[in-house]
Amino acid sequence: MAKTKLWNLNFFLLWQGQFVSSLGDVVYYIALGFWVLNLTGSTAVMGTLMAVSSLPRVLVSAFAGVIVDRSDRKWLLVFMDLIRGIAIVFVGVAAYLGFVKIVMVFIAGVIISLCGAFFNPAVSSILPDIVDKNKLVQANSVFSIIYTGTGIVGNPAGGILYKTLGAPFMFLFNGLSYLFSALTVILIRVPKIVHTKELPHFFQDMKIGFNFIWQVKGLRLLMMMACVLNLFAIIGIMLILPLFEQAKHLGPSLYGVLMGFFTGGMLLGYLFGSVANIPAERRFAIFIPCFIVNCLCLIFLPIYLNFSFIVVLAGLAGFTMALLNAFINSVIQMTTPQDMRGKVFGFLSSIVSGLNPVAFAVGGILAELISVRAVISSSFLAVSYTHLTLPTNREV
Repeated sequence: MAKTKLWNLNFFLLWQGQFVSSLGDVVYYIALGFWVLNLTGSTAVMGTLMAVSSLPRVLVSAFAGVIVDRSDRKWLLVFMDLIRGIAIVFVGVAAYLGFVKIVMVFIAGVIISLCGAFFNPAVSSILPDIVDKNKLVQANSVFSIIYTGTGIVGNPAGGILYKTLGAPFMFLFNGLSYLFSALTVILIRVPKIVHTKELPHFFQDMKIGFNFIWQVKGLRLLMMMACVLNLFAIIGIMLILPLFEQAKHLGPSLYGVLMGFFTGGMLLGYLFGSVANIPAERRFAIFIPCFIVNCLCLIFLPIYLNFSFIVVLAGLAGFTMALLNAFINSVIQMTTPQDMRGKVFGFLSSIVSGLNPVAFAVGGILAELISVRAVISSSFLAVSYTHLTLPTNREV
C-alpha cells in the first residue's frame, strides 16, 4: 500500500466521500431547523430536536470506540453510512409524499448521532494506517478543511436551496450523500487490526482502554488538555455574541463578519497544515508559539473593542486554533497502538461532547453574575494557565 504520498487512492476515496456527506449534513440541518419552525412554530421543539440528536453521541462514544477496535473498520464505516443514508432518504421521501411526522425526524436524528459515534473514531483510527505517520498533520488538516469549508459553502447555499427547492429535496440530498460515501468506502483498502492477545470480554476491553490512557502520562495529559481547551474555549467563544449585542457600536451584523474572519482563519490554518510538511521533531517548536498567539488573541479580544483590531485577532485565533487541533489529533494517532485508537478517540469524543452543555450552562450563568468581557478573558487565561501546568507535548 502506497502510504508515502498523502493523496494516495485510499486517502482520496475516504476524503471525497466525507466531503460529500459533510456538505449534505450542513444543508440538512439548515433545512431541518427551518422546516421544524415552519411546521410547529416552536423554538422549544427545534431545540429539543437538536439536543436529542447530540445526546446519543455523548452517551455511546466510549462504548463505540471499543467496538471499533474489535471490528472490521472498513465495513463498520460502510454500514454506518448506509444506515444513515437509508434513514434520511426515508424522511425525504416521506416529506415529498406529505406523510412525514416530527417523530420520524427525531428518530432519524438519533440514528445519525448513534452512527456518528461509531463512524468518527473509526475514521480517526484508520488515518494512520492509510497515510505515512509523517503526513498525519497534513492528513488531519485536510479532513478538517472538509468540515470548515463545507460550513462556509454550505450555510449560504443551504439557505438558498431551502428557498428555491424546499426541505424535502435537501433531506434527500443528504441521504443520497451518505449512500455515495458508503459506496466510496467499499473501494478503500484498510488493514485489519492485528490483536497480539486474545480479545477480552467487552467491558474488560473498555477498562483496558481507559487504563492505557491513564497510564501513558503524555497521552493522559494531552487528553486532559484537549478537554480543558474545549471547555474554556467554548465558554469564551459563546459569549462573544452577547458581547457584540451589548456593545452599541458593534451589533449582530458585525458579529457575523467577525465569525466569518474566525472561520476563514481556521480554513487558512488547515490549508497551511495540509501543505506544510512539518517534521515531527519541529512540531513542538511550532505548537508552543501557536498556543501563545491563540490565547493572547482571545484574551485581548474583549478588552479593546475596536472592530478593525478584533477581526485581526479573530483571524489569527482561528488560524492558530486550526494548527493546534491538527497537531493534537496527529500526536494522539501516532502515540496510540492500532488496536487502541478506537477506544482512545471514543473516550475523547464522549468527554469533549459531554463538556459542551456544561460549558454553555456555566458560561451563561457567569455572564449573568459578572462582566461578559471579564468572563471571556478569564476563560482564555484559564486555558493558558492549564497549558503551563501540563507539560504535555514533550512527554508524548
